[in-house]
Amino acid sequence: MTMMKQQQPKKAVGKAEEQAVEPAPEVTKETPDPLDEFRNQAEMAYTAYLGAQRKVATAYKERERQEEEVYKEVEQQANKACEEAIERALRVREKAEQEAEEVYKKAKEKAKEKAKEAYQERVKEALSVCRETIEQAWKVSRETSEQIWRIFQGDKAR
Repeated sequence: MTMMKQQQPKKAVGKAEEQAVEPAPEVTKETPDPLDEFRNQAEMAYTAYLGAQRKVATAYKERERQEEEVYKEVEQQANKACEEAIERALRVREKAEQEAEEVYKKAKEKAKEKAKEAYQERVKEALSVCRETIEQAWKVSRETSEQIWRIFQGDKAR
C-alpha cells in the first residue's frame, strides 16, 4: 500500500506538469468553435423568434377574420331586427288607418244622420209655415169673399 501512495502523488503532480507544459490545443475543423455554438444558438433563437412572429401574425389574422365574421353576424341580426321593427310599424300603421277609416265612416254616417234630421226638421217647419200661410191666405180670402158677398147682398137689399 505504501507503494501505491507514493505513485499517486507522482501521477497527480505529473498531470499538472503535463498540462502546464502542454502547448495550446490546435484549432481544427474537428474542434468545436465556441462562436459557432453561439451562432447556432442565435440562429435557433432567431428562427424561433420568426416562427413566433408568424404565429402572432397568423393569430392576429385569425382574430381579424373572426371579428369580421362576428361583425357580419351582428350586422345581419341588426338588419333582421330592423326589418322586423319596420314590419311591426307597418302593421301598426295599417291598423291605425283602418281604425281611422272606421271612425271616419261612423262620424260621416253620424253627420249624415244629423244633416238628415236637421233637413227633416226644417222641411217640417217650412211645411208648417207654408200651411199656416195658406190657411191665413184662405182665411183672408174667405173673409174678403164674405165681405164682398155682404156688400153685394146689402146692395141688393137696398
